[in-house]
Amino acid sequence: MEIGKAESSAVPGRWFIAAGVFVAAVLTLLAVANGARAEILKTEVLPGGVQRTTYRIGPVDVTPGQNRIAYRPIEGASRPAVDGWITRIKPDLVYEDGSIPDSSKVMFHHGVWINLSTNEQFYATGEEKTILDLPEGFGYRYKTDEGWLLNDMIHNLTPQAMKLYFEYTLDFIPDTAAEAAGIVRARPIWMDVQNGSIYPVFDVWRDSGGDDGEFTYPEDATNPYPPGNQKNVKSIPANGMLIATTGHVHTGGLSTDLYLRREGATYQGPNCPERISYEDELKPLQQKNDSLVARINKLKQKNAKMTRTQQKIQRSMKNHQSKSKAKSLIKDIKRRKKSNSKTIAMVNRLRAKNKIQLDKVKATDKAERERDAACRGTQPSVDDGNRVHLFKSTADYFDPRGPISWDMAMVSTDNDWRVRVKAGDKLELQTTYETKRASWPESMGINIVYWVRDSAYAAAANAPDPYVTNVAQKGVLNHGHLKENEDYGGETGKNGSKLVGPDPTKLPDGPETGGPFTISGFSYNQGDFRLPGSAGRPPVVPQGQSFTFKLSDSDITNEVWHSITSCAAPCNKSTGISYPIPNGEVQFESGQMGPGKAPTVGYTQWSTPSDLKKGTYTFFCRIHPLMRGAFRVK
Repeated sequence: MEIGKAESSAVPGRWFIAAGVFVAAVLTLLAVANGARAEILKTEVLPGGVQRTTYRIGPVDVTPGQNRIAYRPIEGASRPAVDGWITRIKPDLVYEDGSIPDSSKVMFHHGVWINLSTNEQFYATGEEKTILDLPEGFGYRYKTDEGWLLNDMIHNLTPQAMKLYFEYTLDFIPDTAAEAAGIVRARPIWMDVQNGSIYPVFDVWRDSGGDDGEFTYPEDATNPYPPGNQKNVKSIPANGMLIATTGHVHTGGLSTDLYLRREGATYQGPNCPERISYEDELKPLQQKNDSLVARINKLKQKNAKMTRTQQKIQRSMKNHQSKSKAKSLIKDIKRRKKSNSKTIAMVNRLRAKNKIQLDKVKATDKAERERDAACRGTQPSVDDGNRVHLFKSTADYFDPRGPISWDMAMVSTDNDWRVRVKAGDKLELQTTYETKRASWPESMGINIVYWVRDSAYAAAANAPDPYVTNVAQKGVLNHGHLKENEDYGGETGKNGSKLVGPDPTKLPDGPETGGPFTISGFSYNQGDFRLPGSAGRPPVVPQGQSFTFKLSDSDITNEVWHSITSCAAPCNKSTGISYPIPNGEVQFESGQMGPGKAPTVGYTQWSTPSDLKKGTYTFFCRIHPLMRGAFRVK
């Protein structure tokens, strides 16, 4: 989910649009949405007065390689025709025939549904395609006279143009249904670790953060915000209760964590009885058991040794000068073994008796520990800043290679999650990324938190107070594995059939020049090792010099953005959602090169670091990962 400026300067600079600039926004949208149509694909009636309707918006003309943010109105047949309540939203991006494109080709990078009349972002999804599913009895208020806007970003990873459609399935209870009378109004709170930024992303670099290989933003960041502008905090405007939330992260993301701060608050619940320790009873019993076991093992070793001696004597008896002496030795060995066996049996009886006592004390100790853990599990942990943990939305990766692709789903709160909040309470969001595998530029951490006011729901006052009861929970997986996320890449195939090009580390030197090299036609026009002949050979510069790359005029005109992102050599395996990744031995990253519109970095030319050691360096384009290149420092 990448959120930023729209395609036209008429749209406000922030990722949200306030109601006061609605007119300016619509003027832009008319051009964006020109030629698009809306339609209802199907409707079914579910229990509880629910109408489940799938809406389609499009076609959307997706240009080659685009990665643009757009705003378009949601009106007419693309939304309900009567007032009512929304209880569930499921998103998708499809071809005209309804099939879903592979995410290795095109990504539904984000979609944010905005209510312009209330200035609420009430639903958001990214490539993970999170489903909004409010707890039973709650709904988001819908009125036909309100203006809706879709903030979307389609990321075409290929050089091919496409026609695509937005689809979203809405569970809706119309006001005319008897069940509508019992629905409680739920309101959204948008939580974002970079809330209010034009393009709310941050970079995560490999080996940053702690020794655990994890980086938490903003907690682990150096000066993440301007003084007095903590972007990851929102105030609760009135007494009420929280009812639902789900996080959003990008590739490499592990979780989002939602916290609450209440000025002056401390743990206010009952204290658990002090845990009874059974260490003084366990220690001597365990020592005795260990001593008896050691004694038994020693006796068994002696018997085993005597058995080997006995066998040796028996084998040599026929050649022994005195068979009677040998027989006497064997008889003595048998006697001693028998004595040891009796001792072993006696010690085993002692051990068995001791073990009965030991197991009894262990069971008592275990029960006491479990009782203590259960009690303490109900107690929230309040830190020095009056902060208490509310929920961890974990990213569950289906990708067998781990947290390096979009093949994942987020964990959501379950139907019973409730949190009492008070006016003035502050919600805080943190997000965590892995840092052992790769760097993760343009990362995000977002939650939409749904809540209800006391004025809308009297029972809200009885919700668990997070300073009395531990409200954190494991939650439920938002959805399962999606078939469109199965093209992982990173394959070589038979005889290298799936390689995008040769191993650039084995290619001869290219020209001795640092450029500038023009990027055009989805190719690094020097050093792109997919190219034949000398054009594919790595250019060379002496140590201490840089290579410079620039976007072509045609790419700037057509808004085709590229990056130079380091990847581990040879970086030539098949393209997919988890290959290549930003895991070069040396980290370098240009950002999305472009003239200034989000999501670009505002420049169209970039140079590599000048302090690189000797060697061949490989890179790719994060926006169009089939693009691969290399350069050489000598």
